Formats: sequence, C-alpha cells, structure tokens
Amino acid sequence: MDLPKKEEIKQEVFDLYDDYAHNRLSRRDFVQKLSLYAVGALTVPALLSFLSPDYVENLQIKPNDPRITETYINYNSPKGGGTIKALLCIPKDHKKRVGGVVVVHENRGLNPYIEDVARRAALAGFISLAPDALSPLGGYPGNDDKGREMQSTRNRNEMLEDFIAGAEYLKNHEFCNKKVGVVGFCFGGWISNMMAVRVPDLAAAVPFYGGQPTAQEVPNIKAPLQLHYAGLDTKVTDGWPAYEEALKANNKEYTAYIYPNVNHGFHNDSTPRYDKAAAELAWKRTIDFFNEKLSK
Repeated sequence: MDLPKKEEIKQEVFDLYDDYAHNRLSRRDFVQKLSLYAVGALTVPALLSFLSPDYVENLQIKPNDPRITETYINYNSPKGGGTIKALLCIPKDHKKRVGGVVVVHENRGLNPYIEDVARRAALAGFISLAPDALSPLGGYPGNDDKGREMQSTRNRNEMLEDFIAGAEYLKNHEFCNKKVGVVGFCFGGWISNMMAVRVPDLAAAVPFYGGQPTAQEVPNIKAPLQLHYAGLDTKVTDGWPAYEEALKANNKEYTAYIYPNVNHGFHNDSTPRYDKAAAELAWKRTIDFFNEKLSK
C-alpha cells in the first residue's frame, strides 16, 4: 500500500486523529469521519496506516545500546497502583553521580517511543526512569489503541502517585545525585505539571503539550518549569495564557515555547504529527535545561 505524503493530508485529518487519540472519538466515529477525506488514492486504510505509529523504523536509540545500561525494575507505589514496572537507563561512562530524569508516557502506557526517549536522556548524561502506568493492568499491551483503552480505566490521580513514587525511587538510586527532574508528553505533560505542584524538591519540570494545573495549585510549585506547546494544538495551548498569568502572579520560574504550525505530539517521531525541526529544538532546550538544573 502506497502511503500518502504529509503535505497531501488536510489539517482536519490530524485534528480528527487527535480527538481519537484522546478518546474524544470512538474508533467507529473516527473511521466514519475519516472517510470524508478518502479521495482517490487516499483510501481509509491508507489514511489509517499513515496516521498509525511506526516504532520499528523510527527508534533513534535501539534497545541494548552499548553506551547504556538498561533494565526493567519494579518499585512500590503505595498510594497509586502498587507495584510499578519501569525502564531504568544509566549512562555507562558516568564517572560520578548524575541527575535523574523521570520520563512520563502519553495516554497509552510505556510504548517504544517513550522507552527511546528514556535512552536519549541517558545518552545525554542522566539516569532515567520511564514508569508504565499500565503496570497494575498487566503493562503496555504492545498496541497503542489497546493501551489507550486500558489507561482510560485508571484514575489519573492514582497514576500521578505512581510517577511521584518513581521520582522518589530515582532520587534514592545509588547513581543519582539526589536532583530529579521530569519530562512528559501529552498525559505525561499534565503529570509533569502536577509533579511540580506536588513534589517540593523536584529540581526541574518539562511538560510537552500538557494540561495545566489550576490557578489554586500554582502557588505550590517550587520547581523551575520549561514548557513546550504546539501552535496547532488549540485544545491544550489555549490553556497557556491563564497558566502563565498564574505563574507570573506567584513569581514562579518558567520559560515557555510555542512552536508555530506544528501539531500536538510533534516530538513523537513514530507518527506523521512529528516535526523534525521543532522536536530537535525542543529536545536540545530540554537537555540544556536539565544540565543547568540537575548537574550543578
């Protein structure tokens, strides 16, 4: 099957996929609405294949990279889901204790893209931990659609506790210098914002296109923030002005970037929403920020 090119796809198709990926549309309704854009060679199966993630071809750092020691570990989340499985990645060439980074997945569990991001963080010189909030349900099922369905059955505040417990695990790891930051995407962006609210000693938080805390929660933030938003992602980015107003009113440390003409999920290189220039710039800014906040 010949897949369409990105420039051939109308923005409305990406918006439909965004609604589907965030459980605002059932698969049946998504396919039905998608059929309106199936013209000529742009069949519904071709559009579905185009929009689906491709993890095999798009991993930047393959599993078991010789520069990283990676292993799956389990830790306890007593206020959340109990035993949580996570991918732990440690740079092999570290000569001293290094900063820790919790990597938080989207709304579908610990898929290969997020594991790849955890390896990237390790190659940048940090010890990283990527927990799987689907652990109490058996873990990421190997399929994003099923993963989204599973994650929707969990309470998001209990999942927040799972990642807070993960930060505590990482802080106490023998190779960690006690400074822990968090980076998260979509659902993970909301988790990153909320960890800044809930974890007083969090050293840095980097939400990518994440939902915002309430104005009442902002005074509790102690961590410096670096926030990344997609210009076309109105459902999330429209919440930024009120969040910024609350951050300013409470004298919080933050830097925000809005990347024009890119979609929600622009950092995820396994889907056509990926924007290489924006993703690479945002990741460089992220690593520079972590180097500043976690390494000194």
